[in-house]
Amino acid sequence: MKLERTFSIIKPDAVAAGRIGAILASIQEAEFKILGLRLTRLSEAQARGFYAVHSQKPFFEGLVKFMTEGPIVVMALEREDAVARLREVMGATNPANAAEGTIRKRFATNIERNAIHGSDAPETAAAELAFFFTTADLI
Repeated sequence: MKLERTFSIIKPDAVAAGRIGAILASIQEAEFKILGLRLTRLSEAQARGFYAVHSQKPFFEGLVKFMTEGPIVVMALEREDAVARLREVMGATNPANAAEGTIRKRFATNIERNAIHGSDAPETAAAELAFFFTTADLI
């Protein structure tokens, strides 16, 4: 297997609840190398741009509002099979369906406030990484 990069966000709900350290620990325990990490806050325009793929869906406006309500942590991660492995570590989108021990089972409130985002494919990861990081940002 070759190394792969993926992208993740610790969402405003988890940041506000003081869960950054615990979530990072889970990611590192899963043997991810952190290439880039930044605490930031999305503007409305940035949130709309990042989630543009969902713009026609009924939850879009609520998603934009949620993602701009407070700080987030953006991460560039690397390991073998990174996209699939991070999705396993995160757990199902709906925390009620997430496996025990996953980030969402441990820290998410509901399907909308689900603590963490992770890219769903290598191509998506490349686009999402480029949205937040330049090549010079990544170690």
